[in-house]
Amino acid sequence: MQRRRFKNMATFPDDQGQAAERLRAEAEKLSPGAEGHVLEKKARRAETAAHIGEWLKSPGLQPPK
Repeated sequence: MQRRRFKNMATFPDDQGQAAERLRAEAEKLSPGAEGHVLEKKARRAETAAHIGEWLKSPGLQPPK
């Protein structure tokens, strides 16, 4: 039996950026409270992960000497 393979069309930073936008939109729909704060925190983490992913792939990153 062969495994199905698929090519990921979106990059990691794109995925994380979209996740952050989705989480922020969900948080705005909720009334202020603990659930909204949790979603905002998750959105910030996704945004941070996207920035780190972009930084790691940047051409200016130099190996340690």
